[in-house]
Amino acid sequence: MDKTLDYYDRIAEEFAADTRDADVGELHALFLSHLPAGGRILDLGCGSGRDSRLFRDKGYEVVAVDGSREFCKIASSLIGQEVLCRTFEELDFEEEFDGVWACASILHVPSEHLTGVIARISRALKRGGFFYASFKYGVFEGERNGRYFTDLDEAGFANMIAGFPEFGIVETRITGDVRPGRAEEKWLNVVVRKVP
Repeated sequence: MDKTLDYYDRIAEEFAADTRDADVGELHALFLSHLPAGGRILDLGCGSGRDSRLFRDKGYEVVAVDGSREFCKIASSLIGQEVLCRTFEELDFEEEFDGVWACASILHVPSEHLTGVIARISRALKRGGFFYASFKYGVFEGERNGRYFTDLDEAGFANMIAGFPEFGIVETRITGDVRPGRAEEKWLNVVVRKVP
């Protein structure tokens, strides 16, 4: 994970510029449709702060977290609030959030550590809360383009989440990458709910 964070620290400005205007409105709508108005959201791996800003503009209370110091600076400026600089393994929230948004973030966690991160996300969620995550679609795991990736398909995610009886899969959606010239890249988008 350190190598991945180093990568993002080096290219934070460029990456933020490349993704800041990416239209993920369909996924925002999917996630927010499950949350109470004005609810509390944990933006886990917030990157540039794009999604946190949108959630705040829509009246939600947002806690933004990223492990990259450079992304934290960029996102803090964009959102207008402090972004917590923490790795996924450093999360220590207890039933504080109506929703956890992990857009293209926990896909960088090796599969052997992913269940530990999911457990921390579960603890952070209120009962009845919702958790969104996206992964590059497939079964690859390892380093690619200077970062570590755990790609998942429907079966891979279902197998992983089966270890968490408090979670039920609400929706699974396959989408294309919204960045220019990358529509052929597929993403697995999942929404799960913690039992009320």
